Amino acid sequence: MKLKMSKVTRSILFVCLIDGVVGMSFGASAVNLGVELWIPFVLSVIVLAGASEFLFVSVIAAGGSPFTAALAGLLVNARHLPFGVSVKNEVGTGKQRLLGCHLMNDESVAFALAQSDSKARKQAYWLCGLGIIVCWPLGILVGGLFGDLITHPEHFGLDALFPSLMLALVIPNLSTINKKVTAFIGALMALVTTPFLPVGLPVLLSVSALFFTTKNAEKGAKRSERV
Repeated sequence: MKLKMSKVTRSILFVCLIDGVVGMSFGASAVNLGVELWIPFVLSVIVLAGASEFLFVSVIAAGGSPFTAALAGLLVNARHLPFGVSVKNEVGTGKQRLLGCHLMNDESVAFALAQSDSKARKQAYWLCGLGIIVCWPLGILVGGLFGDLITHPEHFGLDALFPSLMLALVIPNLSTINKKVTAFIGALMALVTTPFLPVGLPVLLSVSALFFTTKNAEKGAKRSERV
């Protein structure tokens, strides 16, 4: 058990460092786009959700209003609704729940769900969440302060680092046929609808794949009971 937790801890620390590197790229990009550094830095602390922060800064940099940018960010962050159901026991109770909910992000949820028992799930969730709330804002601050030294941060390919990281976290959790089918249907829905729907909606639509697979599983269970 100790060896397993040690491996999980090392993996979490590595992921947090990667998030810090991606944050440096984000901070540098935001400054190069003419956005004041305090905007992405404050977002990194009070929002703590990379995808919605990227979208918010992009809208602001393109001349959009903060209200429109905030609505777009909220739409993308709606994926946290199913996240909350998945890790409702890990976020804690009472006042602790407020911080626990704030620490909810793609990585902390993925690490929590990958653990086999409730204690390990909670430890992984909090360790990852606390690590990211330190590394992510710090990375953005460093990238923003030294952003003028990197005129084209996108040339380093760091924009592909975060999606690759999430894919690496998700794939090991696809341990059953039902989970693989759910992931495939959800990914297919998002891929097909991305060119036609506003940003954020394809991701929300992909969650509906859970309903299809859940109903099929229920039907299969009923058939087994009859037999």
